[in-house]
Amino acid sequence: MTIVTPVSNLPTMPSPDAPSRHAELVATLQAHDHAYYILAQPVISDPEYDRLYRELIDLENAHPELRTPDSPSQRVGGAPLSGFATVQHAVPMLSLENTYSPEEVRAFLLRAQKPLGATPLSWTIEPKIDGVAISLRYESGVFTLGATRGDGSSGDDITANLRTLRNLPLRLIPAPGVELPEVLEVRGEVYMPSAGFKQLNADREAAGEEPFANPRNSAAGSLKQLDPRTVAQRPLAVVTYGLGEVRGGALPDSQADLLRWLQSVGLPTPERLWIARSPDEVLQAINELDGVRADFGYETDGAVVKLNEIALRDPLGFTSKAPRWAMAYKFAAKQAQTRLLGITIQVGRTGALTPVAELEPVFVSGSTVSRATLHNEDELRRKDIRIGDIVVIEKAGEVIPAVVRVVPEARTGSEIQFNFPRQCPECSSPISRGAVGDSEGVVWRCTNPDCPARIRGRVEHWCGRAAMDIEGGGEVVTRQLIDAGLVRDVADLYFLTPDSIANLERMGEKSATNLIAGIHASRSRDLWRLLVGLGIHQVGVGGAKALARAYPDLDSLARASEAELTQIDEVGPITAASIARWFSEPRHQDLLRRLREAGLNLNSSLYRPTLSVPSGPLVGKTFVLTGTLPTLTREQATARIEAGGGKVSSSVSRKTDFVLAGEEAGSKLEKARTLGIHILDEAAFLQLAG
Repeated sequence: MTIVTPVSNLPTMPSPDAPSRHAELVATLQAHDHAYYILAQPVISDPEYDRLYRELIDLENAHPELRTPDSPSQRVGGAPLSGFATVQHAVPMLSLENTYSPEEVRAFLLRAQKPLGATPLSWTIEPKIDGVAISLRYESGVFTLGATRGDGSSGDDITANLRTLRNLPLRLIPAPGVELPEVLEVRGEVYMPSAGFKQLNADREAAGEEPFANPRNSAAGSLKQLDPRTVAQRPLAVVTYGLGEVRGGALPDSQADLLRWLQSVGLPTPERLWIARSPDEVLQAINELDGVRADFGYETDGAVVKLNEIALRDPLGFTSKAPRWAMAYKFAAKQAQTRLLGITIQVGRTGALTPVAELEPVFVSGSTVSRATLHNEDELRRKDIRIGDIVVIEKAGEVIPAVVRVVPEARTGSEIQFNFPRQCPECSSPISRGAVGDSEGVVWRCTNPDCPARIRGRVEHWCGRAAMDIEGGGEVVTRQLIDAGLVRDVADLYFLTPDSIANLERMGEKSATNLIAGIHASRSRDLWRLLVGLGIHQVGVGGAKALARAYPDLDSLARASEAELTQIDEVGPITAASIARWFSEPRHQDLLRRLREAGLNLNSSLYRPTLSVPSGPLVGKTFVLTGTLPTLTREQATARIEAGGGKVSSSVSRKTDFVLAGEEAGSKLEKARTLGIHILDEAAFLQLAG
């Protein structure tokens, strides 16, 4: 969403009620943001919040002079930056000493106790979130500056990007009796929740982009974006845990009380905290943290141990790089070693050539891994990976198998350097770098749009569950259809007959009938699924649904200009340009013509005119699905929820309203019971949905 300024260069004089109404809306929306993102206790529905937010935007569009830096409207992101300014930290941002050894934790605690004599000490143990360290500056309670750690003395000014984070308050909301300092500099971490990371990668893959390697890299890469509107689309969050410069006001005298104080003024803090009074208790707390951190919903790589008594920190002082009153205990990553047997090249539907490590099967983090992505040629060269190497494998984010490094001391001299191809291994066409959407120019792509691998990728993607969900349209069948010359693009699927495919290998009469029935059923799929299936670069599931909410049918979307498209919340200028370019290409226009002739549904059931407000029992409610339902598929249940104005989340949290549970429900059901969340079976859900 962009904010449109009136054409006139002179500000419109606000009506007498405009300033007071603006102040009221800002305060109300800030209070609701605090209730939703910090307290996890929303008090109004999403549509009601959206109505207030739209009123604020309309008021600021009519009276731009009322727009303030702490207005919730600033979260959508402003114009792109030319670069990041450098800012000096008033108080240096130091790092922490790290250790993997319990014995070194004991030694650290003894070193801290020694200069303080017999003074009783207590220690706090907090989760070490795997993110990007940042500093937040508030002046008179208003967020004015955000910066990266940089070299510790100075960092990049990323204020515009941080404003887009939904759980970062732009104005602090002090509790009764809490005095805000004139200047409050807070230290914290920006991270990407696991569910958001998983969805972001799914959307990137659906949009033909390379997935991020892990949540930390995705958070760091997001904060480096020069366009805040792009950052606003990333599922980032912030947690705060310490202080920098403070001027005025009285602050708590312990770390535990400081965290409670930070939360009381509206800042997010770690969700778990242990207080220990001996080395044994500290190590016990670290072990307890290791046992529960998998349920946090974000990546943690260790525990941070801090002296609880703030007044006693000064006598301990600092080294040149770290405080002597705090340290980080790092949990060992779950890794395994195996041999790299070979490297193959996969060609995707966008033409991207991805090197894949073929491995001796090895068990790591709960599953057997035999293949791992090597991302691109530059990554392969940087890690000096050779065929025959012993390599270290790790599950990035506990999900994606990755080659962390080679073990050079295990080399025998027989290892072979891999030569990246300079033509497409599928069709022998030229390849090129720096294609659309590949700003860093690291991905090689096949230049032939009719490459068999690209056609297979497009058809498989079209048939996939996230797109047109065609039963029977898997990889094997797709390859047979293309190799037999029966399908050259997705429109050809709709002109197949049982007789035309009956002679394919292992395609009996029943299988042929089922495939044709699945193709026929996909004709009625909603517009957003068709948009996902088309594989428009930069448009994943989230973007497709945003477009389907904004336009009633495909023709309306195809006519939209780039400027119109950028008005949609989840569509930035790069995505808008990609959409407009896709619809302008003659080959794509011909494809849409054939799909229309085949009788596909081109209308959106998600479309909601701007002024309409959905109503019903599901509006504003968040659901989590787990287990197998008696009659509904997950996709059908999700469609019911979204059609009724609800949302579906992949993880259970205090923000979850209902868990819809079927047979063989797993840990999500247990967590819902622990949190006291209302659990529905299918019958209760259908009754609720009407």
